[in-house]
Amino acid sequence: MRVAALQFDVRRGDVAANLESVIRGLREAAERGVELVVLPEMWPTSFADLGERPDELLGASADAVEAVRALSGELDLLVAGSAYGPRAGDALPPNLFELFEAGERRLAYEKVHLFSPTAEDQLFTPGDAAPPTVATRLGRVAGLICYDVRFPEIARIPFRDGADLLLVPAQWPTPRAHHWGALLAARAIESQCFVVGANRTGAEVVGRRRLELVFPGNSQVVDPHGAVLAEGDGTAGLVIADLDLDRARRLRARVPIAKDERPDLYARWGFGPVSGS
Repeated sequence: MRVAALQFDVRRGDVAANLESVIRGLREAAERGVELVVLPEMWPTSFADLGERPDELLGASADAVEAVRALSGELDLLVAGSAYGPRAGDALPPNLFELFEAGERRLAYEKVHLFSPTAEDQLFTPGDAAPPTVATRLGRVAGLICYDVRFPEIARIPFRDGADLLLVPAQWPTPRAHHWGALLAARAIESQCFVVGANRTGAEVVGRRRLELVFPGNSQVVDPHGAVLAEGDGTAGLVIADLDLDRARRLRARVPIAKDERPDLYARWGFGPVSGS
């Protein structure tokens, strides 16, 4: 199969411009034979302040996500990314990962780990449900969002649910770019799966401390051995790689991590069994 991360400068609060970038990228992906595309974290709005008219921005974001869902059907693509999710009453919305397959929503997951240095807890309600894994025509797929990849406990859930592909939308800044690559490789190796991480380009001022963050556009596709199959060079566009899922399945047979785990022992150590089932 052919997969891609679509990286671009996600403009804060400019839903129309961001949607235009995504539509253009998805159409190019379809023309180039790509079957699955991962978009950056919070691709319609970035981390925009909801301000005094939250329903306006949330509505525009939801409309953009709906447009991408419909386009995934028109182009017969799998498309994943994150955006503001529906909120309960006056609560803050979640950061919602969604996967669309040919126009149908197949997977939804609310970001569990919120990055406190940039005050994400003041923008979102954290999720508390395990990330699901779903069977698609390309294989079994799961998703995490950005900061989640620093927490190996949550990554064990897709592993134990047999995920072939782990998709990671992100806004990961340049000062920690090395961490991004190392963590994607770690998640791929320990989960014996392919990882597609989509990171944005551009710069943005975020959080209560008004931090100016620059984003390197270093999206990556990583194989189950931790090898980087494709990596962004800082420019906007598609980062494309061809995958053979049988490589992951052969590795699992040769190195049977799932069989050799000792969950009873881990439970005694204070780490209970982790399962999405």
